[in-house]
Amino acid sequence: MSDNYYPDISPLKTGLAGKCPRCGRGNLFAGYLTVARKCSSCGLSFEFADGGDGAAWFVMLFVCVVGVGSILGIEVAYAPPYWVHALIAIPVLIILPLVLLRPVKGMLLNQQWKTNAHEGRQQP
Repeated sequence: MSDNYYPDISPLKTGLAGKCPRCGRGNLFAGYLTVARKCSSCGLSFEFADGGDGAAWFVMLFVCVVGVGSILGIEVAYAPPYWVHALIAIPVLIILPLVLLRPVKGMLLNQQWKTNAHEGRQQP
């Protein structure tokens, strides 16, 4: 087996773990959401990584549907006082995005590498 052989790894698996899309061992992130310069294991440069607002948009969409849906469901089922809504809604609407943002960004960046996606450019 050659040193340059890398198995076909799922972008979902490596993205959720925050690992390199090529080798699956090195860290994709240098900080909470800061993408590392390169993989510490295989040396893959992460210059291709263009996170944009995709991860934030997907997380906001999911959290708003789940958050508002759960708040409305609790209201309809139990009609609790407002302080109960605040006690449930504030943690859900703050903690859930913080937990989901890094794995979703990792998954999107790994999918970007796997599909060799680039910004669209017009041909001259």
